[in-house]
Parts: sequence; C-alpha cells; structure tokens
Amino acid sequence: MSSQPDYLSASLDRLDSFDSIVDVRSPAEFAEDHIPGAINCPVLDDEERARVGTLYKQVSPFEARKLGAALVSRNIARAIETHFLSKPKGWKPLIYCWRGGQRSGAMTIVLRQVGWAAQRLEGGYKVFRQRVLDDLETLPAGLAFRVLCGPTGSAKTALLGALAEAGEQVLDLEGLASHRGSVLGGEASTPQPGQKAFETRLWSVLRGVDPARPVWTESESRRIGRLHVPGALFECLRSADCVRIDAPLAARVEHLLARYTDLIADPADFCSKLDRLVPQHGHEQVAAWKALVEAKAWPQLAAELVTRHYDPAYRRGGEGLYRRLAEGQTLAVPSLDAATLAEVARGLAGR
Repeated sequence: MSSQPDYLSASLDRLDSFDSIVDVRSPAEFAEDHIPGAINCPVLDDEERARVGTLYKQVSPFEARKLGAALVSRNIARAIETHFLSKPKGWKPLIYCWRGGQRSGAMTIVLRQVGWAAQRLEGGYKVFRQRVLDDLETLPAGLAFRVLCGPTGSAKTALLGALAEAGEQVLDLEGLASHRGSVLGGEASTPQPGQKAFETRLWSVLRGVDPARPVWTESESRRIGRLHVPGALFECLRSADCVRIDAPLAARVEHLLARYTDLIADPADFCSKLDRLVPQHGHEQVAAWKALVEAKAWPQLAAELVTRHYDPAYRRGGEGLYRRLAEGQTLAVPSLDAATLAEVARGLAGR
C-alpha cells in the first residue's frame, strides 16, 4: 500500500457518511463481490490488469508502472467524463480498490484536485470482506428470528413478502440467493451470486435491522442451490421460534403452479431438471413424471411431486432441522391466495 496523507483516507466505520462509493477494481473483481451500492469505475479493466501484471513479473516493475500510469490516467479521465461531470462541488465519494493502495489512491488524488472531497477506504475491499465475515459471526446472536416452517408449496416465501408489506423485518434467504430452495428451484432469469456476494447481501440486511424487533425468515436447509448459509447464522435460525404453515394439498398445488410458471413454459428444461431425481426415485418414476410434462398435466404432476418427493423429504430432514418446531405455533391456512396471506401476515405482525 502506498503512503498517503491521512486526510485522503477513511475507515470502514465511516462507510455510511459518503455520497457515493466508487469501486475502482477490475470488472471481474467487482462482479465477484463489492460493497453494497458501489459503482464500478475500473482504473484497469481485466485485460489491462493482466497486461500490467505480466509486465511486472516478466520485464520489470518500472516498465509495468509506466504502462499502468498511462492506462490508469486514461481510465480516470473516462470515469470523470462518463460518471462524475454532473456531480456538484460538495460531492463526497469514497474510493476503494483491493487493499486501499495505488489504484484507489490515484483516483482519490485526481478527484481531490478537481475539488471534490474524495477519500479512499483504508485497507480497501480486503478490510471490508473481513468485516463482513466478522459481523456474520456476531450479528445473528443479537437478533430475534422467527422462522416460517412447512413443506414445499406452503407459500412461505409469499408470506414473507406479505409480512414485509405489513411492515415487518424479513430476511429473504431465497431472494438473496436467487434460488427457490428446492431441487427444481433455480430462478429462471437470475443466476445465483457467488458465495462472497451472497454473504455481503446477508450482511447488508442484518446490519440494517432493529434488534429490538423480530426478523422473519423461512426454513431452509444449510444449502440454497450452490450457496450455503453461514454457520453462525444457520445455528441461530435452527434455534429460533417457529411458526408452522399447514395448508391443504389442493392449495399447495395451486400455489406451486403459480410460482413455477417458468418451468411450465419450458417443458424441455423441466424434464432435464427432473433427471436430478433419478437417484432417489429411479428411471421408471421419473419417466412417468416426464410423461405428465409432455401431456401438460400440471396439477397431477405437482401433486405427485409434492406427495412422493417433497413431503417425504421434508419429513426425513426438514422437520428435525429446526429445534423448536414441535413447540411452535401451527397456522391452519385454508387458502394461499394473496388476500389470505395478507390477513395471516397482519395477524402475525399483531396488526
């Protein structure tokens, strides 16, 4: 890290005191994870960063710095022209790179020469990442979680949304993971984030909640798609108070058909996802389910998947995962339509 005057630097504790957060790392670094709300204005793009690094190792640090200076200067100029010309004189941005070194230092110095009160983040993304990991170990223990439980199709996610509409605090694990939590559950148009980005999303929510009020979430296994819930958070959820949703099969089937319209719209993809169930149910059973896909017998297929796959799996693992489920409240919900869920949410919220 290069030595710079103290007035150019800001600690992570001042993160919320800036008008903008500017990530000057490469697009690939930014895509892997970044501080929430940051914009990416790379002083070196992915190819340029590789070129400078290769030159540094294969020729000399001096030659690498010459090339880097030219590229960085050009990219800072482009960033000012593209993103910053409209900013007022009082604009106060926080700039960061990987370690708070030369890349963020260069951008900070140029912006301060313009007249903006730019500062770079001490320690850069590396310090931020460590803060996320540390907070995810400690924050959950100070929060009062309430877990919505119930087998697949019980509208737990929809009820979370209704609770949010009712003014309650929610932690939507499936939404943050961009996954619907089941073997068929990948979101159609949104790829899952990486593990680091998922953890940053969790951190961003948890640091903003009021610990004096409950935080509602839904029962999940440790893994959501290819991501995993951090250990300290998951253990707190397992020990939290539970509310079990008890809905009739017909209502659950109707809800699943409404929720999985993307699978219904793409039968070939649906069939490829059903292949994942062969190890558990065998080729003959999966072939029978594929035949229902081809026949577009959606209610029958949904009912069979619920009764033959999801409910047995839930009884084997889901019911024992949450320690206080047996002593929790059970809500008999005759319908899972929006109006009914809104009424249930108001009741849970005490409104």
